[in-house]
Amino acid sequence: MRALLPAAFALLLATGSAFAGASSSNFPPQPDPDTRSMTRSQAKVYVAEGCSKQWAKSSGLDGAQLSSACTCYANRTVDRLNKAEFAHFQEKSYFDDAGREKALRAVDACKLPRPL
Repeated sequence: MRALLPAAFALLLATGSAFAGASSSNFPPQPDPDTRSMTRSQAKVYVAEGCSKQWAKSSGLDGAQLSSACTCYANRTVDRLNKAEFAHFQEKSYFDDAGREKALRAVDACKLPRPL
């Protein structure tokens, strides 16, 4: 799978989706076709990989050093998305506003620095 995120966490990343800090209103990222048919367990891996790449890039830390925190973030975020929020992620490859709020709470709980 490819890495991700933007605002959710832009996961917010390359596709701009899984990145919690970015806002979908800033720019509409191109959806990643891989997210369309993802299960929740696949989405957790996708989001964790995007998190590791995004935070490694912005913090200068190695992706391996962020693995545990990003796994925590991905699990907490994806587990808390309701059906509609998860469907939005599958369709657009980023979290909607409600999902982004859940992602930001997971960032704090998992002790990741807040995205700018």
